[in-house]
Amino acid sequence: MEKKWMSVIINFFIRAAVGMMLIFFIDQYVLPDDSSINVGMNLISFLTSGSLGIPGVCLLYGIMYYNIL
Repeated sequence: MEKKWMSVIINFFIRAAVGMMLIFFIDQYVLPDDSSINVGMNLISFLTSGSLGIPGVCLLYGIMYYNIL
């Protein structure tokens, strides 16, 4: 049982780290500087990318895109 929880926690932090790196890369190199679609790097984006993975990062950008419509 302890190995399962450790695996879940490590998996969460790996997904969160990859998600935060992806957000940083998209904000810095893909989107233009004056774009209003930039997603902030904070606790909510960390938890979303950690729990949902890359689809969570896409969800964050989708929410930001929906806000500017």
